[in-house]
Amino acid sequence: MLAKRIIPCLDIKNGQTVKGVNFLNIQNVGDPVELGAEYSRQGADELVFLDITASHEGRKTFSELVTRIARHISIPFTVGGGIHELKDVDTLLCAGADKVSINSAAIKNPDLISEVAKQFGSQVCTVAIDAKCGEDGVWTCYLNGGRVPTDRTLFEWAKEAQERGAGEILFTSMDHDGVKQGFANEALARLSESLSIPVIASGGAGKMEHFKDVFIAGKADAALAASIFHFHEIAIPDLKNYLAKENIPMRIV
Repeated sequence: MLAKRIIPCLDIKNGQTVKGVNFLNIQNVGDPVELGAEYSRQGADELVFLDITASHEGRKTFSELVTRIARHISIPFTVGGGIHELKDVDTLLCAGADKVSINSAAIKNPDLISEVAKQFGSQVCTVAIDAKCGEDGVWTCYLNGGRVPTDRTLFEWAKEAQERGAGEILFTSMDHDGVKQGFANEALARLSESLSIPVIASGGAGKMEHFKDVFIAGKADAALAASIFHFHEIAIPDLKNYLAKENIPMRIV
């Protein structure tokens, strides 16, 4: 069985790492270069960098900051935010990213997924999906950092993204984001069962047991978290040792 992945996330706004709750109440939490270097030292399996206001503000991701972070880490590096065309992908890969995460632009122009996969390979293309569950039980996808609802729903959109060449899906439950009460395991399990590509779970990590649950009940291939790492609530080596003792395959450094 493939090792499960633990992925810290750097949500970036104005060049600083930030974190909120349910995509709101954003606060600064530290320097992204220092945080990225520390997570790499701790044995994180990957690092994700998301410029959370780039799409909303209609600008490109800060490639210079991507380069500075990449110089200080030795783990795979995924970058997202403000990616609209193949040139943006090329710029970020040249800046030091190993993969790109596309969200709003993919929903607006699904052909972009196919273009990225064809030009750079599916392994480079992560499709991020921010979704919220309505009272009717339907998971609606959102654009621009969770600001704009769409007519796309989680499961049908993830399936299309896979068919178009996405290498993995990064699913963030907006209802669970920053609340620290556990991941959206029921939706994650359904998503994982319906796809043949890896699913990264995001939104809800609050304690070590939540990671065990997301890998077992949620059937996720990787788990992404932010605040619990930024605020030193859980150390990545301790988390991996705990999960390994729970018989969940981990890459232990």
